[in-house]
Amino acid sequence: MHEKISIIGAGSWGTALAIHLSKNFRQISLWVYEPELCDAMTRNRENTWFLPEHPLPENIHPTTSVQSAVKGQTLILLVVPTHVIRQTLARIKPFIEKDCLFISASKGIENDTLFTSHQIIQDVLNANTPTATISGPTFAREVAEGVPSALLASSENLETARQVQEFFTTDKMKVFANTDLVGVEIGGALKNVIAIATGICDGLGLGFNTRAALITRGLVEISRIGTALGAKPETFYGLTGLGDLVLTCTGDLSRNRQLGIQLGKGQSLKEITENMKMVAEGVLTVKSAHSLIKKFNVQASIMEETYRVLYESKSPVQALKDLMKVEISTEFAGIKGLE
Repeated sequence: MHEKISIIGAGSWGTALAIHLSKNFRQISLWVYEPELCDAMTRNRENTWFLPEHPLPENIHPTTSVQSAVKGQTLILLVVPTHVIRQTLARIKPFIEKDCLFISASKGIENDTLFTSHQIIQDVLNANTPTATISGPTFAREVAEGVPSALLASSENLETARQVQEFFTTDKMKVFANTDLVGVEIGGALKNVIAIATGICDGLGLGFNTRAALITRGLVEISRIGTALGAKPETFYGLTGLGDLVLTCTGDLSRNRQLGIQLGKGQSLKEITENMKMVAEGVLTVKSAHSLIKKFNVQASIMEETYRVLYESKSPVQALKDLMKVEISTEFAGIKGLE
């Protein structure tokens, strides 16, 4: 049993990870952004906003105080949407202990800098700040329920990755380790873009053939971008590549897939997002994917067409027609190490 950990962010994923880690830590500080929600969680021992019907164990302590959540902690798990990581870190920076290990559970790419989560952490705090990422094919609700699952702990330092592996391993959670931090974070972010595309096709009423083709070719596009950034190609055929992609593209609990379904049925992005209580990370990641494609001159037609549907008001039907006209090549063209 480890002593204590601070979790920053009490959305569905942050709350689920708090419940999961309550088996391995004596004390968990859970920082909650919304004061009203924090009061309700403290009083009712449940996150009725984002993860209802999953009681909070007694060793989880919700708080709205950044100082209370962070001060004295040497282990911080960051579980906030990628687009607010920078401002959240700026708030907690004055209270961070020296040599604190940061573990990110966010899946996105910052629009302006094209940084992944660990790069944002090191940019705001210090280039030498110890960082790691925990990622994999997991839905928050099922982790909270204790469904047998698997995650990947990644850090550029294998010893750090193995340390995080130990923190998260339980009899219901199998955790693996690797050192391809960029590959893990790119896979976790870009699979949301392909999930939106898959959802669009499901919303159009297309079949399983279409879905399988999109998932498979989407993985190739993710690999092309990832390897252009220096990631290892094999990472994208593991838990945080293929595994997370399949889950997010096929599971009904996927917010990104559900958003895509509504787009395929004719709703606008504005109409859909106005009615969403929780963030679909893929909406902003589509912009970052578009920028990365241009920066590295990568062929990623699925992501390009998804961008046009979301941000250029292109009809899903026309996007699909244009996608089918794209010039074909060898199966793994453009993937460094597999060409």
